[in-house]
Amino acid sequence: MQLGAFSVSLAVKDIAASKTFYEKLGFQQIGGDQAQNWLILKNGEHIIGLFQGMFDKNILTFNPGWDQNAENLPRFTDVRELQKLLKEQEIKFVSEADENSQGPASFMIEDPDGNPILVDQHR
Repeated sequence: MQLGAFSVSLAVKDIAASKTFYEKLGFQQIGGDQAQNWLILKNGEHIIGLFQGMFDKNILTFNPGWDQNAENLPRFTDVRELQKLLKEQEIKFVSEADENSQGPASFMIEDPDGNPILVDQHR
């Protein structure tokens, strides 16, 4: 099962303080808008998103169709197909993608400890 690019989305209290902290660890901003309270930072192949006031918990995030540089992959498993495969394995969903749609879509599941996992396809 190919899930695409991986990142950790962090629910932060102070986006400026968090950005400064992660820059000291060698992360550089590659996307986002601090004025809108979200940033994407990268260090090598490691990606983190900083999100202030957007959600309550940290989230493991996968992006089908993208590699670790947010470049389109030539072939990938569509989010709706991933959802179907997980349903067949009796995974419970917090939210689901519209199975009749095409293009961008997402679903969310939780691991046994309640950690949210977002599968978010942008293409």
